[in-house]
Amino acid sequence: MAVEKQEYVKAIPPKENLSEWYTAVVLKAELADYAPVRGCMVIRPYGYAIWELMQQELDRRFKETGHKNAYFPLFIPESLLQKEAEHVAGFAPQVAWVTQGGQETLTERLAVRPTSEAIICTMYAKWIQSYRDLPVLLLQWNNVVRWERSTRLFLRTMEFLWHEGHTVHRTAEEADQEARLILRIYQEFIEGWLAIPVLVGKKTDSEKFAGADYTYTLEVLMPDGQALQAGTSHFLGQNFSKAFGIKFLDRDNQEKYPWQTSWAVTTRLIGALIMIHGDDRGLVLPPKVAPYQVVIVPIFYEDQQNVLEKARELAQRLAGRFRVHLDDRPEYTPGWKFNDWEMRGVPVRLEVGPRDVAKGQVVLVPRVGNGKVSVPEAEVEVQVGRMLDEVQAQLFKRAKAFLDSRIFPASTVEEVEEIMTVKKGFAKVLWCGKLVCEETLRDRTGASPRVIPLDESETGSCVVCGQPAGILVYYARAY
Repeated sequence: MAVEKQEYVKAIPPKENLSEWYTAVVLKAELADYAPVRGCMVIRPYGYAIWELMQQELDRRFKETGHKNAYFPLFIPESLLQKEAEHVAGFAPQVAWVTQGGQETLTERLAVRPTSEAIICTMYAKWIQSYRDLPVLLLQWNNVVRWERSTRLFLRTMEFLWHEGHTVHRTAEEADQEARLILRIYQEFIEGWLAIPVLVGKKTDSEKFAGADYTYTLEVLMPDGQALQAGTSHFLGQNFSKAFGIKFLDRDNQEKYPWQTSWAVTTRLIGALIMIHGDDRGLVLPPKVAPYQVVIVPIFYEDQQNVLEKARELAQRLAGRFRVHLDDRPEYTPGWKFNDWEMRGVPVRLEVGPRDVAKGQVVLVPRVGNGKVSVPEAEVEVQVGRMLDEVQAQLFKRAKAFLDSRIFPASTVEEVEEIMTVKKGFAKVLWCGKLVCEETLRDRTGASPRVIPLDESETGSCVVCGQPAGILVYYARAY
């Protein structure tokens, strides 16, 4: 006899209690769990399936643009990490060190990689000799460790998964083109696949990657009005090539230092996905990254055999085009299954019962948007595809409307303070470019400069000092 599993189905906190809601959804949807190591998480199969889909799509795009995968060591000798001073200073508070191996005390400490520029550049110095060796377009899919004080599942953990691209180019122009190419790939992926709108631009010098000439960034807005850095693409200039002795003989027979980039997105994107799209019923997944795009729930009482046969037939048909799961567990009621799959954010539920079998139809239920709709069985592939497209588009439209509603122009420090404490979102301000004004605004409001947009420009007066200003900056409090 089917039973309800009340301890699972009971309500999660409302989303207005964002922190509690977020943790409950991650745990109840079985995306991740807390590890016995402080600040670390176990990514469960359902959560890892989302990461795999993200990884597969990004990897496809990288390979289409000529990038190749490689792998570099987890441990970095301290002497290598020390070679680029600004880079070392930027990461020093977050580095985990290995000082003993087995029973032996190490003669040189080994850093557990917080990022891999040092170890990779050491190898590039061996491999690159001539302009014929350029460009080098490598990336690796791996984990990194950063010793964070405050952590939250997916959004900020001491160990996380990412890819890190590290490219080397003959000229500065080629390196900047690469950094912008990756920025465009990230934007297309985050908006097109994750249905998350982004603000795209540059970081201020105080916020750029340690060791970079400048950093391109993609910023997203969470439901509580705080910003999250969704991805970065760094123009490293010649800083690392000079520090690590990477040189090449150019066409003019002159020895030169090449120009470099590095870039990454991480499992943090799963956290953004959860926060931006989820609702009071749980997770809401964009179809393009949903482990199951369609779940089939057979509804039967006496006529179990015919319904199950039809459900299996439908699953087989749809599996040719979609990621499908048939939930034929007899120990749970249809109502419990509905709650279960809504919590897990499956984009479309397909119901089939005795009456549907008799009428030659199925019932489709989107996770967001309009309610149930009955469709002829003969049209099921077309109708499911259409519904998935509608869910994907609706999620982006909804998130874009929220972002647009939380961007506020500000011309005074007091207005920025009000935006941070009352309106909660991005403050759009003009800045003169002086660090003292940036620090004043940061200290007064608790906000940081998130992005200097690439596609907008204005002139006027600096929000702090009132002097002529031509740099447009979006400020927000951030995770």
